[in-house]
Amino acid sequence: MGFFTAWRFLTAIPLPLTKRGTIPETMGETLAYFPLVGLVIGLGLAGLDWGLGLVFPPSIVNALVVVALIVVTGALHMDGLMDTGDGLGSGLTREERLNAMRDSRVGAFGVIAAVCIVLIKYGSLEGLPESARTATLVLMPTLGRWAVVLAMFAFPSYARLEGLGRAFKEQATLPRMLVATVFCIAATLALFGPGGLALMMGVGLTAIGLAFFLRRLLGGLSGDTYGAIVEASEAMTLVLAILIPVWSWR
Repeated sequence: MGFFTAWRFLTAIPLPLTKRGTIPETMGETLAYFPLVGLVIGLGLAGLDWGLGLVFPPSIVNALVVVALIVVTGALHMDGLMDTGDGLGSGLTREERLNAMRDSRVGAFGVIAAVCIVLIKYGSLEGLPESARTATLVLMPTLGRWAVVLAMFAFPSYARLEGLGRAFKEQATLPRMLVATVFCIAATLALFGPGGLALMMGVGLTAIGLAFFLRRLLGGLSGDTYGAIVEASEAMTLVLAILIPVWSWR
C-alpha cells in the first residue's frame, strides 16, 4: 500500500486502492517508494514522447512532454518551486522569506523561477541525442524523487514548526533512504549501464548543494523547498544527459 499512497500524494492521477487525503503521521513511510513512482511517471512520459513523435515535430513534442509532467504531478513540485522563488527574492530575513513562501499569491520571482526551469527542461530535451532520449525521460522523474528523499535525510532541520513536509522529514530514516537509493542505482544501471552512475551522482550533488543553500537562507528545508529540489534535480538530469555521454559507456 505504500506505493499507492506515494502515488496518490505525488501525482494527480487516481488509482484503485488509493484514498483521498493524507495522514501526516504515516506519510513518511512512503519515502522508499518515491523513486518507483518516478519510474512509472517516466515510463509514461517515454510512451507519450514516442506517440507524439509520430504526429508532431520535435519542438512541439518537447513542449508537450514538459507540460505533461506538470499536469501529471498536479503542479505539486512546480508550486513548491514558485513559492521558494518568491521567498528567496522577496525578503532579507528568514522570517520575511518564510512569510512570502506562505503567501498563496504568486509573485514575480516565483514566475521567473518557473519560467527558467521550464526553459531548461525544454532546451535540454531539444539537445538530447536520440540514442539517450527514452532512457533519460524514464530516469528524469525517478532521480528527481530520489534526490528529494536524499535531501530530507541529509538535512533533518525543518524551517517551520508545522507542515506536511515536517512529517516526511521526521520519517526520512536511513533504511528508507537506502531502499530508495538502491532502487535508483538499479534503474540507472538498467537504463544507462555503469556510466549512468556518474549522472546519478551529479543529480545527488545538485540536490545536496541546493539543500545546503536553502537551509542557510531559511534555517532549514520545507515542503516548498522539497518541490524546488525535485524540479531542479529533474532539470539537472536532462542537462547532465547531454554533458555526460553515458550512452556511449554501455
